[in-house]
Amino acid sequence: MGRLPVDVRASLRLFAFYLANGTIDADLLDGFDYRSGLFQFGSSLEQVFAIYGNVLEVGPDGEVLNEGEAQYRAAQWIRGYCDPSYRVEPPFHAWETELHGP
Repeated sequence: MGRLPVDVRASLRLFAFYLANGTIDADLLDGFDYRSGLFQFGSSLEQVFAIYGNVLEVGPDGEVLNEGEAQYRAAQWIRGYCDPSYRVEPPFHAWETELHGP
């Protein structure tokens, strides 16, 4: 099995950096300190990364094609998790929130 392309690894690294710093999609999550609730339980953090990874598209040469969209969809889930009055539009498809692995 090969390694993830450099562009994908860089995208994941930046996503984790923004998530940990509380700066992922600042427009959508402005004023929401999601970190305390999100990082307290592993399953919510796992869901954020699952959405990001499921939405992320990679081109034939390993380049990331939609980093902003993947971050935005993850940010929408975070906003809904922290703010029950927020409605995700469009609603998530099952494939976006699917957890993979053993």
